Amino acid sequence: MNNILATILTFVIALAWLRLMDFFAGRGWIGSRLSRKIIHIGTGPIYVLCWLMFKNTPDARWLAALVPLAITVQFALVGLGIIKDKASVQAMSRSGDRREILRGPLYYGIVFVALTLVFWKTSPVGIVALMLMCGGDGIADVVGRRIASPKLPWSREKSVAGSLGVFLGGFVAAAAVLAVYVAAGAFTGPLTDYLLPLALVCLAGTAVESLPYRDIDNVTVPVAAAVLGYFLFW
Repeated sequence: MNNILATILTFVIALAWLRLMDFFAGRGWIGSRLSRKIIHIGTGPIYVLCWLMFKNTPDARWLAALVPLAITVQFALVGLGIIKDKASVQAMSRSGDRREILRGPLYYGIVFVALTLVFWKTSPVGIVALMLMCGGDGIADVVGRRIASPKLPWSREKSVAGSLGVFLGGFVAAAAVLAVYVAAGAFTGPLTDYLLPLALVCLAGTAVESLPYRDIDNVTVPVAAAVLGYFLFW
């Protein structure tokens, strides 16, 4: 497919997904916390699978990165109050305060742009790091709040169930996307070759996510995953 057309389709698909969640949250059909996590979990796989539409040319990663860049700029403008978008605030903030978007959601978008440019689809490293951030960190909050389990001794706001959610959610999301890439011929070798390094990366990401720091998981988890993955996958 022509890369310009692939960029347009990726943007349309990503924006449609975000607006759908905005609509649900704005109507009160789902809570703001849940909508925030659904966006967090679903955006990554959708975006990364759209990469398969791009031709393997030098401009591909730059064009693909325009999509999260444009959405991230929108996040920043909404968070700063320059753009009034009540539905987006309702969908992406915990309390309805637009300034919350300038933390987690903004970091989320910046990491998407950076990992796209650095790793692209020439390596599983960026994909695994993004899936751990989306599927792992995103599911952790959902699981941790719904399953009663002991709190972590070093991080009283986080639980054993939440940490298991990080590991399993990240592993399953990354393995599913890698399976599609292997089937499409984008990555060589059988999927089984990727599972052991994937498990090690997810384990490291889980350890980093368990640390008692708020609002920076969207940076620390994918960065740790990318650094370790660089040595394990290459």
